[in-house]
Amino acid sequence: MDARLQKLVEASENIVFFGGAGVSCESGIPDFRGTDGLYHQTYRFPPEEILSHHFFEERPEEFFRFYRDKMLYPDAKPNAAHRALARWEREGRLRAVVTQNIDGLHQAAGSKNVLELHGSVHRNHCVRCGAFYSLADLLRTDVVPRCACGGVIKPDVVLYEEPLDDATVDAAVQAIRAADLLIVGGTSLNVYPAAGLLRFFSGGALVVINKTPTPADRSADLIIQDAIGKVMGEL
Repeated sequence: MDARLQKLVEASENIVFFGGAGVSCESGIPDFRGTDGLYHQTYRFPPEEILSHHFFEERPEEFFRFYRDKMLYPDAKPNAAHRALARWEREGRLRAVVTQNIDGLHQAAGSKNVLELHGSVHRNHCVRCGAFYSLADLLRTDVVPRCACGGVIKPDVVLYEEPLDDATVDAAVQAIRAADLLIVGGTSLNVYPAAGLLRFFSGGALVVINKTPTPADRSADLIIQDAIGKVMGEL
């Protein structure tokens, strides 16, 4: 157990957690930039292109083949990091989870105030009529999921070339501004504009928990280079 982190958590009443793909790695979901991540694998098209708005519209069959194969992990379960954050929220210490992940594992662990910057695989809508479909609905469809009206069902995830949701970003900014402790975990902080939200923090302490160095390290009060589930599971 890291006694310094434990002391900061116990002294805080307004914690905000900002997390990325590394938070879900211990649940069996690979990140994008790790050694075995999507950016280090070979496909007919680069992942950045496949997961773009124009590719979704122009090549829906190939988009959904990749999306189903590499982006959906319906059997994944929350790990120790997810469970610790949910516990802190129940205790009244944690005010918000700001996540770049789309897997819904924070909610599965019991967290209520989760701000999903990049959307969620659990929400899907018809591009023609707007009808809602769950992840289970999408998994029951063919390669290109279609609504009863004939429209393509699009996952509510932010693709390259698409903007973040303004209301979600505003809520994240307000939460980060009000935090007395900001814990950044499982993220390289290389994805913008999400990573830029850290500039709104001016509270008491900044903690970074990540296996590798991040741009936020130079301004952090505490840096822990380890697996986040291991670290937070000990608190």
